[in-house]
Amino acid sequence: MNTLEKIQNNLENFSKSERKVAEVIIASPQTAIHSSIATLAKMADVSEPTVNRFCRRLDTKGFPDFKLHLAQSLANGTPYVNRNVEEDDSAEAYTAKIFESTMACLDVAKSSLDPMQVNRAVDLLTQAKRISFFGLGASASVAHDAMNKFFRFNIPIVCFDDVVMQRMSVINCTDNDVVVLISHTGRTKNLVEIAEMARENGATVIGITAKDSPLDRECSLSICLDVPEDTDIYMPMASRVVQMTVIDVLATGFTLRRGPGFRENLKRVKETIKDSRIAKEGLF
Repeated sequence: MNTLEKIQNNLENFSKSERKVAEVIIASPQTAIHSSIATLAKMADVSEPTVNRFCRRLDTKGFPDFKLHLAQSLANGTPYVNRNVEEDDSAEAYTAKIFESTMACLDVAKSSLDPMQVNRAVDLLTQAKRISFFGLGASASVAHDAMNKFFRFNIPIVCFDDVVMQRMSVINCTDNDVVVLISHTGRTKNLVEIAEMARENGATVIGITAKDSPLDRECSLSICLDVPEDTDIYMPMASRVVQMTVIDVLATGFTLRRGPGFRENLKRVKETIKDSRIAKEGLF
């Protein structure tokens, strides 16, 4: 039963205030998807906590998660494109849908992220003598972005999106290495095997992946992301943005953990590339 069906079938079980929210959503689900919690509360003449309570009654984690589930109820999407986009959507419609769904996914992922795991991952990264970032397919671009961030941190960085190179790299791992594996599904066979090989050779393996996935189970530590995107059918979009945001979080943690002296090194890196840019007009 999808979310919209749940609302319709449980009207009698809601409180008076929750039923107001339900009726507004049933009357115009598309409007609800593109509304803020404040706007929806005003439309239903209820408080924002009532809207949140209503969302949790439907087994969602809050308003952003509820909007994702509601959007999925309204359309099967265009195969191999996006779950929320339909064939006859205008440029205005699909632009709004992509932005809305990505922002909602980021909010859901932020709520599901375990700060203790993030803190532990930062510990491991700052203690590493070498860091490797591996991904395949859409996650390969995230691995390259991670290399771009960490490359300036004055520590050896490795990044491969070729399985053979990944295998050869982890064969030479030691207990001073940290290998970061990125996979939305956590079911990519090659990456699961890479995780196993890296650990056998003494490396610490950090996964940025789905909870309870095969990759999660092979990693020393996982940053598990709850991103409701079926990349088996649709083009990876929001999941990739969420992964890149997690990389930014780890890079920020790394920088802060190293302290003010380390940031002087980052300043020098910035200064070396100043001459590669055209100066902004009006600035001297």
